[in-house]
Amino acid sequence: MNIVIVESPAKAKTINKYLGSDYQVLASYGHVRDLPPKDGSVKPDEDFAMSWQVDSKSQKRLSEIASAVKDADKLILATDPDREGEAISWHVLEVLTKKRVLKDKPVQRVVFNAITKQAILEAMDNPRDLDTPLVDAYLARRALDYLVGFTLSPVLWRKLPGARSAGRVQSVALRLICDREMEIEVFKPQEYWSILANLKTPGGDGLQAGLTGFDGKKINRLDITTEADATRIKTMLESADFTVDSVASKPAKRNPAAPFTTSTLQQEASRKLGFSASRTMQVAQKLYEGIAIGGETSGLITYMRTDGVQIANEAIEAARQVIGDDFGSKYVPEKPRLYSSKAKNAQEAHEAVRPTDLTRRPKDVAPFLDQDQAKLYELIWKRTMASQMESAVLERTTIEIVAKGSGKSATLRATGSVVRFDGFFALYQESRDDEEDEASKRLPAVDKGAALTAAAVDGTSAPIEASQHFTTPPPRYTEASLVKKMEELGIGRPSTYASTLQTLRDREYVELEKKQLVPQDKGRIVTAFLESFFNRYVEFDFTASLEEQLDKISAGELSWRDVLRDFWTQFSGNVDDIKDLRVAQVIDALNELLGPHIFPPKEDGTDPRKCPSCSDGQLSLKVSRFGAFIGCSNYPECSFTRQLAKPGEGDGDAAADGPKVLGQDPETGLDVSLRTGRFGPYVQLGEEAKPKRSSLPKGWSAADLDLEKALQLLSLPREVGPHPEDGKIITAGIGRYGPFVLHEGTYANLSSPDEVFSVGINRAVDALAEKRSKGGGRRGAAATPLKELGEHPEEGGPVNVYDGRYGPYVKHGKINATLPKDSDPKEITLEQAVQLIADKAAKGGGKKKTAAKKAPAKKTASKKAADGDAKPAAKKTAAKKPAAKKTATKKAAAKAEVDTSADAVPWDDAS
Repeated sequence: MNIVIVESPAKAKTINKYLGSDYQVLASYGHVRDLPPKDGSVKPDEDFAMSWQVDSKSQKRLSEIASAVKDADKLILATDPDREGEAISWHVLEVLTKKRVLKDKPVQRVVFNAITKQAILEAMDNPRDLDTPLVDAYLARRALDYLVGFTLSPVLWRKLPGARSAGRVQSVALRLICDREMEIEVFKPQEYWSILANLKTPGGDGLQAGLTGFDGKKINRLDITTEADATRIKTMLESADFTVDSVASKPAKRNPAAPFTTSTLQQEASRKLGFSASRTMQVAQKLYEGIAIGGETSGLITYMRTDGVQIANEAIEAARQVIGDDFGSKYVPEKPRLYSSKAKNAQEAHEAVRPTDLTRRPKDVAPFLDQDQAKLYELIWKRTMASQMESAVLERTTIEIVAKGSGKSATLRATGSVVRFDGFFALYQESRDDEEDEASKRLPAVDKGAALTAAAVDGTSAPIEASQHFTTPPPRYTEASLVKKMEELGIGRPSTYASTLQTLRDREYVELEKKQLVPQDKGRIVTAFLESFFNRYVEFDFTASLEEQLDKISAGELSWRDVLRDFWTQFSGNVDDIKDLRVAQVIDALNELLGPHIFPPKEDGTDPRKCPSCSDGQLSLKVSRFGAFIGCSNYPECSFTRQLAKPGEGDGDAAADGPKVLGQDPETGLDVSLRTGRFGPYVQLGEEAKPKRSSLPKGWSAADLDLEKALQLLSLPREVGPHPEDGKIITAGIGRYGPFVLHEGTYANLSSPDEVFSVGINRAVDALAEKRSKGGGRRGAAATPLKELGEHPEEGGPVNVYDGRYGPYVKHGKINATLPKDSDPKEITLEQAVQLIADKAAKGGGKKKTAAKKAPAKKTASKKAADGDAKPAAKKTAAKKPAAKKTATKKAAAKAEVDTSADAVPWDDAS
């Protein structure tokens, strides 16, 4: 019996069918070991030795693998064909070696670029040894990420309470987003005017030409800056005579784009399908691992983590055959198209992402796929096919025109393109940020010297149009454009982009708004801190240079320990220098760097940092365990605070410089005011010690808020009426998780904040009934699963999907694991759920009484140690006392630093 180790249980079943009874395929369920999330897992003083940990779930799987290998003839490591796959094989081999079950058994490494019978059998016939340089590259990356994260993050926690973490690639990606936001904020629009002439040819056809010169001077896009200049030129053209000066037509070709790499697949799926990077990779993983079609499970695409753009010769021939059958021979190039990549890492050895069988047209497989799978497969199929199609042939025409009148002259230009042969356009066109309509304007036929007449044609407003414009700031990054930028700069690797972007969102450093990545205040503070004190490690060139060194390790050209040694020497020294900085010094540096964002210049020229509430206070950045905000230096005498965002940005005045009185409450006569706190705009009634307040719900703009809306907010919660079953009152309100109706402990969400003020008894009863049917009733009530997945394959007991207060989750026993943000709870599989539960259990996700008992003891000990009253510990635990004391002291010091930075400013109730 031969034992084959793969990562996924779904893949294991498919491969076992192809290999037959002489093979037993077992799944590792991903990584089997990892570095424990604590200090000392990587030891720089011991030549970067690493302490690996096996969690309980993996321990059980490894024991099963070891038991099977013990009686086997051969071990075949067949994990994924990339660096992480190589690392998993290495980890499995290391564990089995320590268990002494291998003895003299042969060990082989095989890789499947596709989960098809042919690909698997070919791989089995061509085994190799474990790729040691690739494993070394993994070790270097893992150690670097650990050392940066676990060395830098504690510094953030002490100096910037509320910050979550920093990372080698994550922080550089965040800097890109924050830098772009700063560009947008400091951008000053520039006025310019365009002049267009709508002209008729002698044959009556119309064309539109733009001004390129006036009175002997060349006119560029931004050269006409005032309405007066634009009117002067327009007036001259309205009485001018127009003559064709020249006509030039040039043939042009557009070649198809290369087949997909990981990066380009993520970019195009974002632009064309609206998928996030993580969603794209999840769907692609399913297509790669296999879909049941016609009673047989087979992978539909090749491996989706690759930097290569080449495809196998047999795939090229298949593509050319399908192109000829579907489009005709004129769409098949004379020679096959060959592509090459500039990427230097080991993943370039893999094929591009393509369908495993190009004769499987999208319409043929769509019935067997869900909606997202069908969309992504069609995108991959079309891109692959188009990459082997004939070029599109265009004709670009330029007409130069001279206008003369009133003793002056001007030049104009009309341009257009005509598609003479559509080529690959017949199937697919790549999305581009600067994409043009290739068949946008077909210009009429005119001869040199022909006279043209100014006339409003084809729906244009006037013969001569002068239009005012303003320059616009650079756009915020989308996931697609950020991935493209990171790849251009050489930051990170495409296979990790999805997880990097997801981490930034999970840490609440950025939010995705209308597909744009918007940095949050927390993310901007972290970026400013790193730029101020760790600038080298968020520099784009430095990060790219480090990636090149890691690539050289994977190519066997550098020693991974030498790279770590060089990095750690400088990095650790930099951290040591920062540890002694006081929080006040950090705040001063951040005030300086973030000045354009948090203290923008005022139109009247007054000091933007002057407190609007008191006479002599200075505004400054403040930090607390809940995040950052702006406060007055005269605290506690002056308690003025506001949120970090640029005053008035997106919310009109938003009471950024103090309360804005909207009117008086007709019942009490008290002022109703709009204010801005640390967590955004809110309304307040009166000025009493504990006034009534209410935050503006999501989607409401402070700029549009009036007295009527403010009074509605202050009137909440609102009584809807008695429930028809028990007569108890149903109320409606807006809470931390949005608008809701409430009855006897059951909260049911409403569709929008506006519905809170209009919801009737029937709608409220229906919403509550629906929530209770899903298990959302009183505490302790039995919840109804959204989906029953089946029995746990290892421990027994049901595994189900539920809808919880914080979103959908999977449950097994006492362990609940939240589903990833982009996943559909109805599409989750048992294998995915088991993995999520295993991950949660490894992080201590179960409810254990013993853990609850130990926590208070640790807290008390830490407190005593910090107060200097700790008693000698028992002999059995004496060795641990110094470490505990050290930790407690650090915590006390960190707390003291936070307090001196005015952490004690009272929170707004509206928060």
